[in-house]
Amino acid sequence: MSIVSADEFVAQERRVSVGGVDTRYLEVGSGPVLVLLHGHEQNAASWRHVMPALARDRRVIAVSLPGHGDSAPPVDGYAPSRDLAPSVADFLDALEIGAVDLVGHSVGGAVALHLALADPARVRTLTLVASAGLGRAVNPFIALDTLPGLGEWAIMLSRLPGGDLQRTMLSAALLFAQPWRVPADFFTEAHALGRRPGQLEASTALARALFSAYGQREVLLDDLEVLTMPTLVIWGTWDLVLPAHHGRVAVDRLPHGRLALFRACGHLPHVERPDRFVAELRALLEQPVHHRHGPA
Repeated sequence: MSIVSADEFVAQERRVSVGGVDTRYLEVGSGPVLVLLHGHEQNAASWRHVMPALARDRRVIAVSLPGHGDSAPPVDGYAPSRDLAPSVADFLDALEIGAVDLVGHSVGGAVALHLALADPARVRTLTLVASAGLGRAVNPFIALDTLPGLGEWAIMLSRLPGGDLQRTMLSAALLFAQPWRVPADFFTEAHALGRRPGQLEASTALARALFSAYGQREVLLDDLEVLTMPTLVIWGTWDLVLPAHHGRVAVDRLPHGRLALFRACGHLPHVERPDRFVAELRALLEQPVHHRHGPA
């Protein structure tokens, strides 16, 4: 089966059972493996704007995390450390893949961090895109949505006539810095998201696993100094979800970290500025990789 992007780019849509969970992923290209992990209320197809260029000399795999896209819900829960990172490790095992270049966006960034911390030998390079887990702050709108009853109320409203359109418009306003950069297929995908059974419930459950009314539940800054692989941190300066300041602080803690700030860009740099995103990521991937695992 294949999926076609707005640019008429074709990737193979595949499925694999991971710990009893039917998992959907997109795959294209050949060469060293590059794995892409999406963010909150996203799925594997969220990377379609950058996959064509990245696949020129890479085997690019974008996976839909449990409960997202067409992947089945998780058996246990949505905690990045306890549930999602081990699920991604098991996914790689199922495909018999060893070391990878790993990219994580938002919640996917927190998952990527936990995977790199648990098994650094498996991660050649790490790219964190507007990543969760690097500071306490989060947009209050998202934090409040985690309160008991409010998330369910928001889901109910989105299912009223016209509610899915309102949810999509609010999402676009939150995620993009410049409305004219919102691609048409974003609205198509966001609209479809709200109509997939269980998708909104999964998004709420994931948000509650990661956030509380007081901000992010988990901050991993004190662990970053052990990550010796080359690490790229990408952030939009106008990110309304997670502040760009988190990226600056993180790079100061990373032994081999580099920060790429995208000016006048929001929470989705790979969608809003795909050309620059690919250029920055390629610069990381093409440099020699020499890192140790653990302290000297």
